[in-house]
Amino acid sequence: MILKIATAECFTHGKIAEELHAFSRGYLHQYPFTINREEIELCVIAGLFLPTLSSVKAILRFEPLKPKTIVNNIKVYEQENDCKMALRMAEEVMRLTEADIGIGTTAGIGKGAISIVTTKKNYSRTSAVDADFQTSKPDLLIKREKSGIFTALKMFEEFLSEGT
Repeated sequence: MILKIATAECFTHGKIAEELHAFSRGYLHQYPFTINREEIELCVIAGLFLPTLSSVKAILRFEPLKPKTIVNNIKVYEQENDCKMALRMAEEVMRLTEADIGIGTTAGIGKGAISIVTTKKNYSRTSAVDADFQTSKPDLLIKREKSGIFTALKMFEEFLSEGT
């Protein structure tokens, strides 16, 4: 059985989808996967970068939570609503693409949020790096992004090891 994966990413910039696709095809990737590529077939059917309110509305087809602020149409949530939005983004991208697994990420003020869902379960976590999209220096935002990607891929492996 091939597991179909779809991502709706904000602060991870589509890089989770990129890493999963590279792993699934045997291409060079950055994350040190511990799962055996030969034992599980993965197919990334969509990898979306959706930082703006308009992209969430138009592509994922739901009304986003009201952000704390908006910067050039980019949604900026505080931590609690980042957690809610990441989960909703994962659910909607999974539903719209008919994937087996949906992954959603978003980060504004705080550590950001990562959610991985199937029809039976969901995992949600934060990155390890606290930052503010509006005021943090770019190097801190990049550290949060990398932490989010690493966290998501580690979660994905755990998710698979427990069975989808």
